Amino acid sequence: MTAQNRTTRPAAKYQPTKQELAGLRKFFNKRAERAPRVKVSKHGELLAIKPDHPHEATGLMLLMGALGTADVDFLNSFLSQLANAGSQGREVDEQGINFMLSVVKSIQPQDQIEAMLAAQMAAVHMATMTFARRLAHVENFPEQDSAERAFNKLARTFAAQMEALKRYRTGGEQKVTVQHVTVSEGGQAIVGNVTQGQRAAAPDKAAASPPPLADARTAPMPSIDESKKQAPVRRRTLKK
Repeated sequence: MTAQNRTTRPAAKYQPTKQELAGLRKFFNKRAERAPRVKVSKHGELLAIKPDHPHEATGLMLLMGALGTADVDFLNSFLSQLANAGSQGREVDEQGINFMLSVVKSIQPQDQIEAMLAAQMAAVHMATMTFARRLAHVENFPEQDSAERAFNKLARTFAAQMEALKRYRTGGEQKVTVQHVTVSEGGQAIVGNVTQGQRAAAPDKAAASPPPLADARTAPMPSIDESKKQAPVRRRTLKK
């Protein structure tokens, strides 16, 4: 039997596991819920940035909803700023714009302030990666020192931006959650979320503490009569 006449057995079809099927369902659900990307098109000297959606108006509204805004003017300027920050050189980088846009959408901004802060975080991240690459390819100590300082500053800035976003969303309130409480007999405890506020001013006069209890094994001190507290003083009579 020649090789041409030999029948080849088809490869067995791969069967995903239960964990893989669950991961695939989760992935496709997120993909269906995400806002559209943007595409860059040129018309002569004009540059247009539009949502990558079969229906432009629907894609525009979905994109604005993902950015926490209903203002078309804000969206147009926002996309233009992303194009300037995400592109290298004079040519607009569509991939760079969509990367920054994906970072902003993942933060899920609730208003325009959060959207702008998310865009700044994306820009700081890109600059951090740029100096990380420079730090990995330095040729002398001055270049290493300069790239290291810039990298550290950008990394600290990104952490500060995350903290600022957290404070903005929570309104600056600090909450302490009590999980384990031990209460002695006769005491009371508050179980739940406790909001830490300003400490109350101390009263002018502290409450009088109760007198200490005497030890039962110690003999009590004798009581003193009030009339005998002061001994009589004898007066001397001067002789003339």
